[in-house]
Amino acid sequence: MKGNGERPPQPRRPAAAPDDAPGPRLSVRLRHAGVRVAVLLLVSFAVYLLFPAAQISAPVPERGALARADVVARVPFVVPKTAEALRQERAEAAGGVPPVYLYVPGAADSVLAGVRSVLATADSLAARPGAEPKAAAREALERARLPVTAGSVDALADPVRRREIGVAAELAVRGAFPRGVTASPPQGRGVSALHVRGPGGERLVPADSVHAPEWVFRAAAAALPPGAGADAGELERLLLIRFFRPSLEPDDSATDAARARARRAVDTVSAMVLRGEKVVGAHEQVGEREAQRLRAYQAALESRRVRVGGAGAAAVAAGSLLHNLLLLGILAALLRLSRRSLYDDDRAILFLGLLVVLVAAASAAVARAELPAQLIPVPLAALLVAALWGGRLALAVAMVMALLIGGQTPFLGLSVPFALAVSGAAAAFGVRVAERRLQTWIVVAVIAAAAAAAALASGLLRAMPAGEIGWTMLWGCAGAVGSSLLAMGLLPLAELFTGVTTNQTLMELADPKRPLLRRLAMEAPGTYAHTISVANLAESVCGAIGANPLLARVGVLYHDIGKVVKPQYFIENQPRGRNPHDRLKPSMSAAIVRSHVVEGLRLAEEARLPAAVRAFIAEHHGTQPISFFLEQARAADPDGRVNAADFAYLGPRPRSRETAVAMLADSVESASRVLADPTPQRLRELVDRIVAAKVAAGQLDESPLTLRDLSVVREHLAKGLMGMYHHRVDYPAPAAPASVDAAAGGAASTTG
Repeated sequence: MKGNGERPPQPRRPAAAPDDAPGPRLSVRLRHAGVRVAVLLLVSFAVYLLFPAAQISAPVPERGALARADVVARVPFVVPKTAEALRQERAEAAGGVPPVYLYVPGAADSVLAGVRSVLATADSLAARPGAEPKAAAREALERARLPVTAGSVDALADPVRRREIGVAAELAVRGAFPRGVTASPPQGRGVSALHVRGPGGERLVPADSVHAPEWVFRAAAAALPPGAGADAGELERLLLIRFFRPSLEPDDSATDAARARARRAVDTVSAMVLRGEKVVGAHEQVGEREAQRLRAYQAALESRRVRVGGAGAAAVAAGSLLHNLLLLGILAALLRLSRRSLYDDDRAILFLGLLVVLVAAASAAVARAELPAQLIPVPLAALLVAALWGGRLALAVAMVMALLIGGQTPFLGLSVPFALAVSGAAAAFGVRVAERRLQTWIVVAVIAAAAAAAALASGLLRAMPAGEIGWTMLWGCAGAVGSSLLAMGLLPLAELFTGVTTNQTLMELADPKRPLLRRLAMEAPGTYAHTISVANLAESVCGAIGANPLLARVGVLYHDIGKVVKPQYFIENQPRGRNPHDRLKPSMSAAIVRSHVVEGLRLAEEARLPAAVRAFIAEHHGTQPISFFLEQARAADPDGRVNAADFAYLGPRPRSRETAVAMLADSVESASRVLADPTPQRLRELVDRIVAAKVAAGQLDESPLTLRDLSVVREHLAKGLMGMYHHRVDYPAPAAPASVDAAAGGAASTTG
């Protein structure tokens, strides 16, 4: 135990063991420091390698900023069109390509042949001896699979009107089909001309000169003599519809190929810049056009590997590495000074290094794919660190990552690190919201809102168009959602790698429906009730001293799980007056009571409980003796041959604030249940006495509890017990025999 943050003086060791010699201790310290320095250097160099553009001169000023000096092209380069501009131009080029149609020379003959066949059939049937004209006309219509109506029968039965129908159809078809008749008119689709391919070659035909089938039908009706009648016009229309075939048929594959060629023909270059030409002038504001030219210049330098020559190249490389080292060194110093336990954990240091490299690699991929910088997953790193080690460290990691990525050449400026810092900070704070409300999607909403707000602020400061601001905000929300979902998926792997148990896992373990807790409630109900009371006490106390109350509660819920193996040997599960220890030797009773720790660890291992929870099982009794049975054994063996080690728990003693609080809460709750009159004064005295005894016995020596913490612990334990034993109205009840109270008090130590 520590007093006010300092360890008490330790007794001098009699002789240094071989492992404690100065040489081995120095080698361990050197290895410890060497691992951290190696990780720092490797991560810094990895980030440097991920951004080769950082080794190239002429960084691109941010849009909206003022160029500090003239940027003159040292190599010729082309400025490509933006993706949106190129897409629009290609769409316009493809839209200007006329659709391709194939001319069908025999279409007119085919249509007229069909019409003539029906008319000829009607002539042939009417010429049979004794034939009735209308019956012959009806049969001709049926053979041609045409609608049989009274009007069409009358028109077809009249030989004069049959000839008139044939002549009118001939005139309409021969007049329209050579110019072109399509099944579907192209004029309504924004087409001004058609590319027609036929036996005579290719020609461009105005779209308005091409006729639709309806035009042919109207022309045929107009060609009938005035006295032909409506029935003849309807029959003619039906005949043309029945045998219609367009003289122009669309060739979709040829049209698509022509439009594809038109798209490919669009020049992808917006401008050509010659060597020595000014890219942007000093003190000029960098607009969209200038930013495109600067990006193209930067890409040209990178593709040609044009670097600053001689000592300048080394200076640029050294500056990039130094930038990475300084920022990551700040994070390392923060861990060393304020989170020493985390700094000493090799797995934690390695995980943080891998996380930095992962985010840097994703950032490099975003830069190479020319995607929006809002997709850089800094919130991913902040969420994982916050879930593992808390929001304060996550905030520091987010700030360092934002500056680290913002210092690379593709992201130089203020807007990128600003946006990454805001979304990363929202992720660090959002995890706390999720813990409190148990709603993970709130975190996603918080990060997305922060990313959108950062994009809006940057857009307004840079006077960006409203549409561009909107797209930037949408990309920010997309990056936030993607980082959050990815963090949820990676969190179990992060827990496994670092050995840290997150609050999300603890909340799952606190579910009363978990198999071990259900078994405890069913097989050892007294122990379960005791566990709930101790868990409430420990949670309250840990919250007061700044420890993890959720870890304390969950750890206490499982601390006595081993009692389910032999629940009847613990007093809280025994009926009054029946104690199986009365028939056992003290050594056997002590072994059974002590075994609940061993059995608890076995059950926890089978259930794959995390190490942080298993620590409560092993440490909640420390190495304290099972004094009741020890005294019984000594009384039975006056010669003093009793081995005290056989009557003590195996430990270890509590090594964390949470397990130390669990030990104290467990002891005071068990002792308070045998108080005959639990008044506030007696409860306070009981707490003070038990805490003092644990301190005097050295049970808290390995825990990080300070003297100030112990004062708060005593106060909250007493308040918690007072709440459990608050004054109630006295109701008449039979007096309990004195022997029962005495028995309960005598067996109090068997509660474990």
